[in-house]
Amino acid sequence: MNSRRTSILIIMAVAALAVILPATAQRRRMTPVDNPSTMTQSVNETKNDTARINAARRARSVHYHDDNGNVVYLDTVTGEEWRDSTAIMALPKMKYPLIFEGAVGINIWDPVMRAFGQHYGLADAWVELSLHNRYKPIFEFGLGQAKYTPSDGNYTYKSPTSVYFRLGANYNFLYNSSPDYQFYGGLRYGFSPFTYSITNIMVDSPYWDETVGFDIPSRSATAGWLEVVFGLKVKLWGPISAGWSIRYKSLLHCSTSANGKPWYIPGFGTRGSALGGSFSISYTLPLNKAKAPEVIEEKLPETGEMLPPDSEE
Repeated sequence: MNSRRTSILIIMAVAALAVILPATAQRRRMTPVDNPSTMTQSVNETKNDTARINAARRARSVHYHDDNGNVVYLDTVTGEEWRDSTAIMALPKMKYPLIFEGAVGINIWDPVMRAFGQHYGLADAWVELSLHNRYKPIFEFGLGQAKYTPSDGNYTYKSPTSVYFRLGANYNFLYNSSPDYQFYGGLRYGFSPFTYSITNIMVDSPYWDETVGFDIPSRSATAGWLEVVFGLKVKLWGPISAGWSIRYKSLLHCSTSANGKPWYIPGFGTRGSALGGSFSISYTLPLNKAKAPEVIEEKLPETGEMLPPDSEE
């Protein structure tokens, strides 16, 4: 019985394999090796191939170099100008040389404002070096002075003429444009050693029913601050230019005394003034003038028509 049962199982297994294997083979034969997608794949991959398209256009074009060094092609069939991105010459990041020019200037903001009633400030000057017409290290120095009596007249603040310095740099956002016109942002660190005094201080004493007066003698102090600057510079005529700037100032450190803090800091202004400005007249010193590229025109021998520089047939 066992042998008979085993034989029946073997026969059934063979029959099942005979049915499954042909079906599987049939399904595999129904899947084609090539289809419309695979047959056009190479065409789809290269139809937008810029290098192949440009190679075909170059074969029927002449070319020349423009003022910026770009290769410009002229299609002899269509007459259309086009640029091959694979043949563009590398352009320098900076249009102007490293040591380009210098400038000296005077800031007349404080003298003008004093004419309109400002009680502090004198004048300052600055020197600047232009690197690539982009980076502008600058050094500013000046003199400050203050004398102020408030409207109620109960004291007089005095700060004799004192020196101050600012050191920093500007960044010209129009560095590859004409240096005659600039829009820039910059940073400054300012520092001033100075003295101040407060005289004719009048204090009412209700106990004695009288007014008491006293003075705070001269005090020495130092202060340092940070400035964020945005400005414009325009050429007036020849090497003479005018410039305007807006400055945001933040006091970093300042000496104090038992009688309080100074009201005025030379170069910074009053302690409560976060915004300031400047108006400068400057003289530009050319140190290294960039030369414009030469343009050479050629004629076709047959027609005498002008061709762009470096053109090829």
